[in-house]
Amino acid sequence: MLEVLIAILIISIGLLGMAGMQAAGLRANVGASQRSAATMLAYDMADRMRANMAGVIAGNYDLTPLNVPTQQPTCLQVVGCTVQQMAQNDAWEWNQAIQNTLPSGMGIVCKDREPDDGFGNVGLGQTPTGAWCDGLGNVYAVKIWWLEDRSEANPNGTLKRVVVSFQP
Repeated sequence: MLEVLIAILIISIGLLGMAGMQAAGLRANVGASQRSAATMLAYDMADRMRANMAGVIAGNYDLTPLNVPTQQPTCLQVVGCTVQQMAQNDAWEWNQAIQNTLPSGMGIVCKDREPDDGFGNVGLGQTPTGAWCDGLGNVYAVKIWWLEDRSEANPNGTLKRVVVSFQP
């Protein structure tokens, strides 16, 4: 009888360890899925910009959290849209996709000579509201932030960022 109880205890500890590994694997899988989604959304904006080069040249795609439309523009990709209206519609649709896909997601587009300028130094503007874009050069940076890995130990999550740079 004692051997059976010891065997049950050992099996129980093993099952608890396996459940912990499953939970860690699931968390890692969700994080990888969010990073993949953020990368796809960044490339989506890059493709939108390539499709509207006149809007890029006019500077209509320099998007910060302060100048992203809060309502969908009236021009809905039909004949007669100006390049500025098309850029505003792209910005609105893109930010809606980010907010619907990533938890607390936010994205910006800006000219930046050093797009991947280090992350985590909040004092140097490494937050969505102060994205440390120098506005110089001809390389655009698409930067997307979201909160990842919310748990009881970390209820606010960890701020993550994906940066895609390209030259249109």
